[in-house]
Amino acid sequence: MTLSLKNLLPAIAFFGGFLWDALTIGRQINPSDLWFLAGYLLAAGLILYWMGHRSYAHASMSGMDLLKQSVRPEWQKNAPIFILQFLFGSLFSCLFIMYFKSANHFLALFWSLGLGFLLVANEFIDHQYQRFTLTWALFGLCAILVFNFLLPFILGNILPLWFYLSTLTGATLTHFLRKKTPGCPGRAWPVWAIAGVLSLAYILDFIPPVPLVKRDMQIGLNLEKHNGEMLISVEKSPWYKPWRLFSNDLHVPVGGRVYCVSAVFAPRGISTSLYHRWEHHDEKQGWQAASRIGFGLSGGRQGGFRGYTYKQNIQSGEWRVKVETEDGRTLTVYHFNLFTEPASDTHLEARSI
Repeated sequence: MTLSLKNLLPAIAFFGGFLWDALTIGRQINPSDLWFLAGYLLAAGLILYWMGHRSYAHASMSGMDLLKQSVRPEWQKNAPIFILQFLFGSLFSCLFIMYFKSANHFLALFWSLGLGFLLVANEFIDHQYQRFTLTWALFGLCAILVFNFLLPFILGNILPLWFYLSTLTGATLTHFLRKKTPGCPGRAWPVWAIAGVLSLAYILDFIPPVPLVKRDMQIGLNLEKHNGEMLISVEKSPWYKPWRLFSNDLHVPVGGRVYCVSAVFAPRGISTSLYHRWEHHDEKQGWQAASRIGFGLSGGRQGGFRGYTYKQNIQSGEWRVKVETEDGRTLTVYHFNLFTEPASDTHLEARSI
């Protein structure tokens, strides 16, 4: 059975829109991306209000008016639903890409994949959009996530207070819009349930510290600054691991320094502090914190703001360094194996960050 172009249009629109978002949003989160999100959200709110108004007016129509409505073209009756589906798809597509950029550890990646699932599911539930409880829930989720980005950007920092306040703002906006919609269709309680779940997910470190994005991170020796760049000596990956350019093993002389350099992007105007948490794995007690060292971050640099910390007289074994926010939320994690013996200079290479 051959597929007609009409049958392929939804798939073409889905993948085309997602590819467009992936290319235009780029490797960092720009202010224009956030205002586009706000515009999509505003348009979705107006369509929802119109759908509620139309449903309320339809319920009070006379028999003759209902007959006139029934002969209207199908596309005209379904146009608001198609537009709302497009707007929700655009919101989920942008949010998935933006959260995926900030998701650099397992729990945050799991959360981002959940948004990806909603992006795909949106293509199959358009016939359910007349159920206002569902549409208010989707609108509320989008509103909360958009404000999670917007409020830190506007206020210039990523304090936990702004996450909770932006979550409350998104839920309140949805509740208010439903109350003002003629007939007050559907129910708003799922939106508040979503807000509670997101607050719990934030506490459990599922939600990445948006709008920060990890650009680069490296562990190595002999850190130098040259022509505005940081050069760090790293070990080349062995020949039997062609999929890796650099090794996650590090050989250091006894008493030598081990450096960690990270580059983190933040939109212009955001200033905060980040921390490198050095942890060593103990076979009996698991991961044990060795130190937590902070450095400042100022947003706007396209290559990301670079900070570094180091440890000296470090013991051999399995290590990891977490890049954390002030309140302990994880941006990314770097695992490496350390050996207290010098490596051959032929296995070292200077890498620029």
